[in-house]
Parts: sequence; C-alpha cells; structure tokens
Amino acid sequence: MNIVSLLPFIVLIGAMFLMTRSAKNKQRQAAQMRDQMQPGTGVRTIGGMYATVKELGEDTVLLEVAPGVHAVYAKNAIGAVLEDAEYNRIVHGLEPEDLPAVPDDASALTGDAEARTETGSGEPAEASEKKIDLGKKDADEAGPETKDAKDDAKGEKPDGSADAK
Repeated sequence: MNIVSLLPFIVLIGAMFLMTRSAKNKQRQAAQMRDQMQPGTGVRTIGGMYATVKELGEDTVLLEVAPGVHAVYAKNAIGAVLEDAEYNRIVHGLEPEDLPAVPDDASALTGDAEARTETGSGEPAEASEKKIDLGKKDADEAGPETKDAKDDAKGEKPDGSADAK
C-alpha cells in the first residue's frame, strides 16, 4: 500500500487523539477545582445557582442556597468554585471600593471634558440649545387648511381627474 493513501487516516487518528486529550485535560481541571471546595466556599452550579458549601461528601455536596435552605447536589453539578470577593460581589452586591469609576459618556475617554454640559449629557452647550423637533404637527397646530388645500399639497385633485401632459 502507498503511504499517500494512508495519510488521511493518519491525520484523522491524530485529530481524534488531540480532541480526547483536551477533553481529558478539562475534566482533570474540573476535578481539581471541585477538590478545592471547603465548607464556607461560594460556588456556582452548572444551572447558574449561587450557593455556599456546607458539607462535603464523597460524591455529594450540601449547599446552602438561601439562609436556612439546604440542598444536596452531586459534585459534578458544581460549575465553578468562586473566590470570596467575587461571590460577595455577585450574591450580596458588595463592591470593592478600589474599583475605578466608569465614565457615563464617551467625552471623558476622548479628553473633551470641557465640552460636557452641567447636566452630564455629553453634548456641547451650543448643540443642546439647538434641538429641532422632527415630529409631525397636528392639523390644529399647522393652521386651518381646507380639504382642497390638503389635496393640492398631496398632488391630488378633488374630483379625481388627472393632469394630461
């Protein structure tokens, strides 16, 4: 047999080997992460629920999902073990004080801070004063118009006749 005819099979076997190897690495990392769990650790389940670990079993975990509410989960159902700061930020809404303030408009990022108005709209003062109303006016506000004037404005004749050219 020729080596060229075996080349597709060799490439296919190599690709399968690489895919199974990466899947095994992910499983090993997930098992290590689950082994890091201790009572009091914050976790996120694969269903997206945040809870605190209360007890660890061989294949199960007792989670406190709310104060006084406990549930038993399989260890494989733990999607992530969270750090204390991240768990407190998500569950309790506690933000660290050392985070930088996020600007509410793009002018702070471009260095055009003096162009911002006092209201914080981010528009220059001249632009905020010259707003144009693009909405349609009611018939009463537009002034008294007769039906014939409206039809003429639309280009229609009241009797339905058309101009011949």
